[in-house]
Formats: sequence, structure tokens, C-alpha cells
Amino acid sequence: MSRLKVLFLYPNGKGMTMLPPGISLLSAVLKREGFIVDLFDTTQYDSVEEFEKKETLDHKKTGEDKMQFRPSPQHEKVIVKYTNVYEDFRKKVIDFGPDLIAMSCTENMFLLGIALLRKIKDLKVLTLAGGIFPTFSPKLALSYDEIDIVCKGEGEAALPLLCRKLEKNESYEDVTNLHIKKKNGDIKVNPTGMINMDMNPLIDVNLFEESRFYRPMSGSVYRMFPVETHRGCPYKCAFCNSPSTMEMYKTEAGTNYLRRKSFEQMSKELLFYKNEMKAEYLYFWADTFFSWSQKDLETFAEIYQEINLPFWCQTRPETITKKRIEIVISMGLDKMSLGVEHGNYEFRKKYIDRKMPNYIISDALNLLHDMGVRTTVNNIIGFPKETRELVFDTIRLNRSFKTYDRSVCSFVPFQGTPLRKLTDSLGYTKPNDIQGSLMAGASYDMPQLGRKEIAGLVRTFNFYCSFPEERWHQIKKAEEDSPEGNKIHNELKKEFMDKYWSKSISFEQAAAENDPHATLPT
Repeated sequence: MSRLKVLFLYPNGKGMTMLPPGISLLSAVLKREGFIVDLFDTTQYDSVEEFEKKETLDHKKTGEDKMQFRPSPQHEKVIVKYTNVYEDFRKKVIDFGPDLIAMSCTENMFLLGIALLRKIKDLKVLTLAGGIFPTFSPKLALSYDEIDIVCKGEGEAALPLLCRKLEKNESYEDVTNLHIKKKNGDIKVNPTGMINMDMNPLIDVNLFEESRFYRPMSGSVYRMFPVETHRGCPYKCAFCNSPSTMEMYKTEAGTNYLRRKSFEQMSKELLFYKNEMKAEYLYFWADTFFSWSQKDLETFAEIYQEINLPFWCQTRPETITKKRIEIVISMGLDKMSLGVEHGNYEFRKKYIDRKMPNYIISDALNLLHDMGVRTTVNNIIGFPKETRELVFDTIRLNRSFKTYDRSVCSFVPFQGTPLRKLTDSLGYTKPNDIQGSLMAGASYDMPQLGRKEIAGLVRTFNFYCSFPEERWHQIKKAEEDSPEGNKIHNELKKEFMDKYWSKSISFEQAAAENDPHATLPT
């Protein structure tokens, strides 16, 4: 009997180069049962034309232009594709002949996926959409003719069961986690279930070209792999999907979504990356790496001694302690990202549901700096109700601590986040709006803070945080997207890169020019 064929579709922007762990895992689950799997991945395409959003998908270039990513060399093994992505996708579908196309997508890449699927609509292939966007907007996803099924939540059990039923030509209407569009347009909604993470196989790296194993980090390029330790997050940031994920599983499955793999499973996976995949660097993608208990972190550190590879992780400022940092430094921590998001305590507490005072943030970052940890802090501009003055509270908070890099993006109200409900209620967004790239700029205007002003503040954010305050009048001119503004911006960018990113001067020396003891709201 010929086995069922599944083609994974991964619509993604250039520069977003981390190997997608979800697709890698689902491919391994399907191959374990003997199904035939292939992939179409848009990450390495130089350009994607005819995309509905008409926005840049080159995240690496956009980030470098805004001084958020340090320029990295073109690695000899990293391939860029210059052919037509739509023609290549159609050819892949015709040549492979899938019985099912499984698209994994975030909201900002959903319409790119739809644009690709429209190019093969005449081939009439059953199509499933999964990922964070379809999970929180299944009806919206299914309103597109190109989508037949949505997987809500985890797919490790649902997808192989669906494939078994398709292969046997059986009804799949009762498969847990699936929302299925019937011929009359009605949607069959099935219960939500949760899997045992320790039952999963190792991710399928053979699905990807070797070029996809290489990723830029802090100006260098490494052979890097994503490592899953946890699912879920104990915090409730209003711009994030995690609170809704936790609530969904609590309400619909009666269980706590936050959990970690066993140490035995993690050890097995880490040794695989080190010994078989020859990893040079690991990327822990837990929402909050320090959601470990102290005892569990110490146990994990013992396991990691055998791995001895540099790694990146992310956590929150209030989880930082000297003891925890000593542990991860001993493990081989290379870089840590922390969310600052906003610099006004009252605004941050009321609208973003992040309740730590400012001194916790600055103390944590300065402690990390003093202990020699390279950090990236993440900031967001353009929250609903935000003003220009509030943006400068974020800038001043950033000036109160030392960090290796700063990232900033305009706020995007994604489906399934608490703040999306607020933007809908204010009329900034409509319930069925689909949001675009984090790098594309603000998605709405506010009376007190418009898109153009937000874009200007994003592109000059690192100037405001780094240069002396007496130069702010010059930086303000660089906010404007005009011949004069762009000329000043380019001059400031060169000076910034020479002064703050030059290898001839340490970031500690450059940061020392700022006053680390600025008065801040607490």
C-alpha cells in the first residue's frame, strides 16, 4: 500500500532563520508512523512578490537598519534563493503529489501562506492550518477558501490520527483538536487535548536543507538548533498569546499547560544536537527560561555539563538572582534576552500586566552587566493609549542600565492577546483584521500617536538611548522619512555603529557615557 504524503508549508520571512521546532517535531511524529513527508519553506527566498500585505519580509535587513541586529557576515553555507517562490511552490506540489498540505504559521505570515495556496488551488489538495494564529482564530482561518481544517493547539496526536484516517478513507470529523469545515460551510468543533511531551521523538532535522542550520547571533553565524525545555508561561503579559493559551487549556482541557520535559528526555535531545548534529550553539526557546524551580535549574545545570555548548535564553527581570546567573554562566550562557517592553510603571502595570517596578528592571540588567553577561532588552512602542511622552519614559529607563543590544518594535495587536480586545474596542482594529510583520511598522493610527511618529521613534530609538541627551534635537530630525531626515539618520547610524558596535571600544566603555543613575518612576 502506498503511504499517505504530507507536505509542510512554512511561510516565513527572510532573516527569520531559526529552524521551526514545531514543523520539525510534527514531521518526526509522522515519519515514525511511516508517512511520507516533505517541506516547502520560504525563509531563504530573497523576495516574495504579490504578497497581500505588500510589506518587507527581510527581517535581518530591517533589524540591521534600525540598529537592532549587529551586521553578520554572509556564511558560506547559507543559501539565498532568487527564483520565483510561487512557481517553485506549485512545482513542489505537482512533483511531490501530497494528499495533505499542513501549513504552520503565525498571524503575520498567514496571508503569505494564503497567497501561496492560491497558486495551487486548482490542484484541490486538502489543506490544514496550525500554529498560534489558527489556534486563536480558527473560524477566521477557515473563512478562507484555501483552508479546510484547523488544528487548535498541539498537533502531535491530532495530525498522525488525521493521516491514519485519510489513508484508510475514514471519517476524521471527530479528531481531537481539529476544527473542520464541512461542505455546507458549517464548522465541526472538536475538544482540545494535550500531549505528553516525553512521548515525542527527536525533531526531524533531515526535513531541512543544511543551510537552515546556520543562524546569525551577535554579529557571528553559528550552526544552531532550537531546544524545547518548557511549554507555557506563568506570566500574563497582555501583548502575548501565552495567557490565552494557559486559559484555553485550563478551560477546555481542564489542565495546566505549563510543564517541562523530563530531565531524561532533555538529556537525550541535547546529546543528539551535540554529537549527531554537531551543534555549535543552542537556542532555548522557553518563554521564560527561569520558570525552573531553583532545584530543577541546578539539576539541569548538572546535565548540561556534558553538553558544554554556548547558548541563548530569555527570561524576565524579576526572575534574575545572582545565584541563578552564576549557575547559567557556569553552564556556558552566551547571551540572554529580557523583556522591558515599557518604561512607565503605572502604564506597564495597567495596560501590559507587567507589575515589576522600574528599579527591578534596571537592577537586574546592571547585575547581568556586572557579571559579564551579554544581554538584549526588548522594547515595544505604540501600545494603545500610549503617548510620545510615555515612549520617552521607555527611553529613559533604557538609559538607566547597561546592555549589549536593544531591540524595539512597534506594537502589533495579534489575535488571542488581551490587548487585541482593547484595540478592537477602541476601533483601532476590527475583529477580523489580520496583522502583519513586527518589522513593518504600526498597524494603526491613534489620535495622540500616529503611525509615522511611531515609525520614526522606532528607527531612532537606539540613538535616543545611547547618545547624550543634548543631541536629542538632532535625533528628532532623523525621525522624519524625508531627504533631510534620512541624511541625518544615516550620519547618526554610522556614528552609532562606529562608536557602540566597533570592536575597538567595549560596550561597557560606550555605555559609561550615559548617566546610569537617572531618576526614574518606581
